[in-house]
Amino acid sequence: MTREEKTDIVGLLNKARAMELHAISQYMNQHYNLDDMDYGLPAGKVKLIAIDEMRHAEMFAERIKELGGEPLTDRAAKVQHGQEVEVIFGFDSDLEEDTISVYNGFLARCREVGDSITAGILETVVAEEQVHLNFFENEKKHIERLGAAYLATWAGSSSATGLPAALGYVATRGGE
Repeated sequence: MTREEKTDIVGLLNKARAMELHAISQYMNQHYNLDDMDYGLPAGKVKLIAIDEMRHAEMFAERIKELGGEPLTDRAAKVQHGQEVEVIFGFDSDLEEDTISVYNGFLARCREVGDSITAGILETVVAEEQVHLNFFENEKKHIERLGAAYLATWAGSSSATGLPAALGYVATRGGE
């Protein structure tokens, strides 16, 4: 890669990192709120997804450093606070869909300049974001179809994720 191409890829990776840092903050905020609403089961799963996003942010930072850049700590957007449970999963689904779309664009640029290492990282992250999207979409559909009856199945559940939580949502297969 030329110096200009490396600079371009570092810029893309910092944009991706900013998206991950936003997702971490958003999902942790939702985790706390769901737990406060006594919806422990989804709170625990959202926490695991936030941990996946932390791993993604770190993967991007490490690659940025390998390319001679500086990992930035800006977030791509502001956290939406106080979301109702009926809104959270649709919001997160939209966030993940946007992320996948943007990262696929970044992936195309990496292939264009012959950066197979960054492309491989993005392929891994996109696959994990798809797992997150599937979870958020499924929960959104259940809430839309079943409403309060579905939400009642969460009431009083534990948000404890235990030691394996450090592995994140994907690594623990959804906390199962």
